[in-house]
Amino acid sequence: MLVTRRNQDFMPTLFNELMNWNDITYSTPRMNIMETKDNYKLELCIPGLTKEDVKLSIDAEGNLVVEMVKETKNEKKEEMRYLRHEFSVEHFRQTVMLPEDIHKEQISAKVENGILDIIIPKVTVEEKKQAMQTIEVC
Repeated sequence: MLVTRRNQDFMPTLFNELMNWNDITYSTPRMNIMETKDNYKLELCIPGLTKEDVKLSIDAEGNLVVEMVKETKNEKKEEMRYLRHEFSVEHFRQTVMLPEDIHKEQISAKVENGILDIIIPKVTVEEKKQAMQTIEVC
């Protein structure tokens, strides 16, 4: 399973401040990818986000697309200003190239305790045998 990151990782904060990019909020949640005999499991760390903030889809190439959008409130607080603002998440998109041996229609996901769990069931050996086609030679 190959992960393609769509967001860019910028240089450290000092560079961002010099270039006045400190209001640009790009983030790349950490991801664990695990495998059992029955499925693949992806875990993404998404603290503060809910299932309403997450969108999963399969693109035209058959890749899993994980998108997260968090609406931020633009409240002006005259009595307070940020001295450092590092954890605002507004938008994230990541593409995962899926292997051939899976059931794309059975992918499931849930958000619990700041973790997005994505379960990708594998095709069993029996299903692979059933999918094999015999070609008649004429």
